[in-house]
Amino acid sequence: YNGTRVVRAFNKENQEAKEFEAKNDALTKIQIFAGRLSALMNPLTYVIINLGVILLIKGGAISVRDGDITQGELVALYNYMSQILVELIKLASLIITLNKAAASASRVSGILTMTPEQKNSNSDECCDDESFVKFDNVSFGYSSSGDYAINGVSFSVRRGETVGVIGGTGSGKSTLANLIAGFYAPMEGGVYVNGKNTCSYEKKELCDIVGVVPQKAQLFKGSIRDNLKWGNEKASDEEIWCALNIAEAKDFVKEKNGLDTDVSQNGNNFSGGQKQRLTVARALVKKPQILILDDSASALDYATEAKIRSRIANLDYSPTIFIVSQRTSSILHADTIIVLDDGNVVGLGKHDDLLKSCEIYKEIYLSQFSEGGEA
Repeated sequence: YNGTRVVRAFNKENQEAKEFEAKNDALTKIQIFAGRLSALMNPLTYVIINLGVILLIKGGAISVRDGDITQGELVALYNYMSQILVELIKLASLIITLNKAAASASRVSGILTMTPEQKNSNSDECCDDESFVKFDNVSFGYSSSGDYAINGVSFSVRRGETVGVIGGTGSGKSTLANLIAGFYAPMEGGVYVNGKNTCSYEKKELCDIVGVVPQKAQLFKGSIRDNLKWGNEKASDEEIWCALNIAEAKDFVKEKNGLDTDVSQNGNNFSGGQKQRLTVARALVKKPQILILDDSASALDYATEAKIRSRIANLDYSPTIFIVSQRTSSILHADTIIVLDDGNVVGLGKHDDLLKSCEIYKEIYLSQFSEGGEA
């Protein structure tokens, strides 16, 4: 069913391309017309000015001949006329500039007055149980869509536990992870971290607690050292190498130019798997209390992913780990597995229990493993 929806969306490619071309052509025609009009204004203005000067000199010459005015008065009149016309040209140019400035100011004002999607609450709303991360009947939807991305989600996780989040495409896995990190505020219910509502946290305070490895690996132009220090700007080289070792990135970094290896924009000089391992290392440098791995191993082979998961599970500071994945092999040994379907929790428990009680989880598992349990 999910696959059918995706194929149907991509099947509109030709229609979308035609609509884009039509709107683009209309915009191009308007821009060309405005450009030609703007280009014509200055020379046309100067032609009118010069015609006015010709008429002034011709009429003034006749008046000088008839003795109505002197030559000095004619020259003064010509200078006055030239000065007035030059200032009129400047005024016309200023009006164009002011119009452009007004349009730009409107856009800048729109950005500056935009209300943040997450608003810090002054309330000290807390939960009193022993959970470290808790969702209390949470519902959330994006402004561009009328439906909730997740609906009525409730669960609690203790400190140091590993949680797997699995489901089909568009089931709300990444949305759930973003709510833990405080990127969005829930529309209904509450998300609690360490007993405190995420809306009550200062942005930097929550960022210090949570480390996120995003679904799309993103690197910045600079060096590997610079990129990893985004996680912790005070990190030493020893701490960076330790994080690289855990993320299985130490070997290929050494083969290049170490921590001084140049990183191009978006990390285009690295493969997809290398970029994912570097983003994992960047999150680990931070030593977060909550580590969110949002489908961060999609470009890695199973053996490399297993090594990274094993090393993360044995970290001495024991973070609470959320593994968002479409691979059941990534979450088999999680303390709790959350199964999402169309924004709703349809399964919650351990792997063996879900195989018996959750049909959707069983379907996902059997699509990736044989009946005997072999990949």
